[in-house]
Amino acid sequence: MTINLFDDAAWHTLLPLTFTRPVADLRIGILTISQKWEHHLKAEAGFVTAPYLQLKYPTASQANLFINGSVCPDQDLLDAINTLETGAALYTGELLLAYKTDTGAEHSAFRSGDFKQLIHSKDCIRITYPEDIFKFNDLELRKDFKLLTAGKTSVTLSSTNNFLGDEIFAEEGANAECSTFNSLGGPIYIGANSQVWEGCNIRGSFALCHDSQVKMGAKIYGQTTIGPFSRVGGEINNAVIWGYSSKGHEGYLGNSVMGQWCNIGADSNNSNLKNNYAEVRLWDYTSKSFRKTGLQFCGLVMADHSKCAINTMFNTGTVAGVSANIFGAGFPRNFIPDFAWGGAHGFEVYNLDKMFETATKVCARRNLEFDQVEKDILTHIFTETKIHRHF
Repeated sequence: MTINLFDDAAWHTLLPLTFTRPVADLRIGILTISQKWEHHLKAEAGFVTAPYLQLKYPTASQANLFINGSVCPDQDLLDAINTLETGAALYTGELLLAYKTDTGAEHSAFRSGDFKQLIHSKDCIRITYPEDIFKFNDLELRKDFKLLTAGKTSVTLSSTNNFLGDEIFAEEGANAECSTFNSLGGPIYIGANSQVWEGCNIRGSFALCHDSQVKMGAKIYGQTTIGPFSRVGGEINNAVIWGYSSKGHEGYLGNSVMGQWCNIGADSNNSNLKNNYAEVRLWDYTSKSFRKTGLQFCGLVMADHSKCAINTMFNTGTVAGVSANIFGAGFPRNFIPDFAWGGAHGFEVYNLDKMFETATKVCARRNLEFDQVEKDILTHIFTETKIHRHF
């Protein structure tokens, strides 16, 4: 079975995180949204997304089930989608959730008037803005934990550890020593071939995805996900790191989202609460202004390939675009444009040749190739985001 996960207006409101991916490739909980649908439906997912992303994220040409890629599956929604007949479309309010058509049809040909409209009256989790990722991470992590561990037995972790609660699951090859795992407040998932080094204190809900490491003495609070091939240390609270990224040293990261191929320098910190306890605003690419989030706690949103030097300080509600390189004393501004190079002292353009040179080295460390497909995507983003670089 194949399905297609389509982007809607959420792709735009989730920028800069979606510049480099479809919405369904966002990680929330343990899995990406597309992986959740694939697990539940036992299907292979294709994507309907921005044209410049389609070579990396192709459409499944023979799929006849189309699902909104910003929506996370739950049992009620799965039941409704599984009973969809050809020619029917499922809505909640005015939001299109899914529809079923003839095999080989294109999403661009969808016309609501051609379909029998069904209403889904149950609430569901939809990712619309960047802060939704850490806001709903706990709920999705608990759902993914049940999905991934059902009918399976955890490997036994070393007796040198201290375990509180019984919702702790470790995949094959996971290793931990001399650390404390507290699952009384939520489940803890330790992925395959991942490592928790000595002296760590970890509270659930927490997910450490495969082939990642938590360094010695780390303090990790609940509602946190560390994606695959990542390394973290210091203090982390309610943060989602997607994968192939590092926050390997002391410093605080809270109520935040980090993309792929990011690096946080030693002793860097983000604020997640304003001194006056006011509502946090985040830069919005669609309105080209700051948007109210309704949140009192909101930290850093960092898009793919961005990095910061040691001792970097991020203000509450900072958005760093794709491939921003941040360094220097003081607080940089709350919106750091894509391909910006600098800090509080000022910015210049991080040109593509320099960026490609660095990305090639970074990918090579993971035995991956920074290929022409990636270069073309980033070249497109570089051009599209020129309007934001007023320096």
